[in-house]
Amino acid sequence: MKQVSLDIENENQIEEKVVKINRVNKVVKGGKRLAFRAFVVCGDKQGSVGLGLGKSKEVPTAIKKAIEKAKKNFITINIFNETIPHVVEGKAGASRVIIKPAKEGTGVIAGGALRIILESLGVKNVVGKSLGSRNPINMALASIDALKKCKVKSIEEKERNVQINTDYQVVTKKDGK
Repeated sequence: MKQVSLDIENENQIEEKVVKINRVNKVVKGGKRLAFRAFVVCGDKQGSVGLGLGKSKEVPTAIKKAIEKAKKNFITINIFNETIPHVVEGKAGASRVIIKPAKEGTGVIAGGALRIILESLGVKNVVGKSLGSRNPINMALASIDALKKCKVKSIEEKERNVQINTDYQVVTKKDGK
């Protein structure tokens, strides 16, 4: 996992989105202790995204802790023409995610935590489908797992010793035979 060091000037450009806030209880001798768990996604809309989970007795401090963890866990993902380079699939727990590239003008077609991650990543044209469990944390982890599998063209060309063509040509059949 690549970690990105954040500059002070880039820190203003990071977008933070709260995905879910849960109320959790801890049973102790005297009764129940109430706490809040915040799940946050941070992204710079230029190919970097991070996830964070924070827990505290108050909601604002839980969100603050989650944002700090998300900024520490930034990863970079390969983006090609405002979409992803190829179809990717990821899995975490019982959640499965399939992310497909789309033509320009399609927009982000995805739901839940997957949509939030793709938007904070800076992808503008993509189709995503979540299968299995809809738990936001597992869905986010599955989408990060899928996005990590996006390959970089130059690295693939070196590994395969082949020139990869990214121009798509439509082959038409001639009339007759």
